[in-house]
Amino acid sequence: MITAKMVKDLRERTGAGMMNCKKALSESNGDMEKAIEVLREKGLAAAAKKAGRIAAEGLVVTYISDDKKVGSIVEINCETDFVSVNDTFVNFSNTIAKQASNTNANTVEEFVKEKYALDETKDISQALTDLIAKLGENMAVRRFKKFSVEKGIIESYTHGDGRIGVLVKLECDKESEILQEVAKDVAMQVAAANPICLDETSVDKDVLEKEKEIYKTQALNEGKPEKIIEKMVLGKVKKYYKENCLVDQVWIKDSDLTISKYLQNKSKEIGSTIKIADFVRFEKGEGIEKKQEDFAEEVRKQMEGK
Repeated sequence: MITAKMVKDLRERTGAGMMNCKKALSESNGDMEKAIEVLREKGLAAAAKKAGRIAAEGLVVTYISDDKKVGSIVEINCETDFVSVNDTFVNFSNTIAKQASNTNANTVEEFVKEKYALDETKDISQALTDLIAKLGENMAVRRFKKFSVEKGIIESYTHGDGRIGVLVKLECDKESEILQEVAKDVAMQVAAANPICLDETSVDKDVLEKEKEIYKTQALNEGKPEKIIEKMVLGKVKKYYKENCLVDQVWIKDSDLTISKYLQNKSKEIGSTIKIADFVRFEKGEGIEKKQEDFAEEVRKQMEGK
């Protein structure tokens, strides 16, 4: 009898999909080692050897519904930029981005357990395993975000052939072409200026306190008198807001305006308040420690048979 634990153990050892593991165990009458051989012969266990390799390349892909009321963004990683432009990988990434716009999952772990949109006989994780076996590289669905809005629009912007992706959620009571213009401008601002939060109220309090301590220590080290240190710290905090809060940033298209002022001007044009409700920016591979390849060393080891 093939048990769920046997299937789970085989999947952990090979990286193959759940259904493929179950079939392999059935074919081998429950013999784990024979089942591994079956999967290897079919090329379905190839993912296991690749699982430890660093995947820091890939694509950031966005999806926006036709009515611009729903949008999503995903980062799908692979090992090389060669695979990142492969049509099969690109199509998979676009499919996952669209699927993310309909998900109720809160985590990647939950998301990849959902049925794959193009083949409901497998889940996303299994579809990814199949793609790993086919293209020969480790891959991962790293992260995703989904926005929806009732009054307003969702807009996206991608830069550098999927290197940076941005999703913006604007709220406004009036429909207008101007709203789409604003959304695109804000998305480009986020891509270029990389704000870490929306406004002053959304700044992490612990981060801000740490910044204040740094500013104070810097002033003390410079020998500044106590009575002006507080003013200096306040000035530094204002500068921090201006650099890191989206609405306080100088607009990249017109240095005479902040994003907040730009929104005010456009709100007057429409006759209704435009509000940035949320935004997200993904940059491909950010935070992933890339392996530095030493090709001379690699060739030496191959020549020595290591």
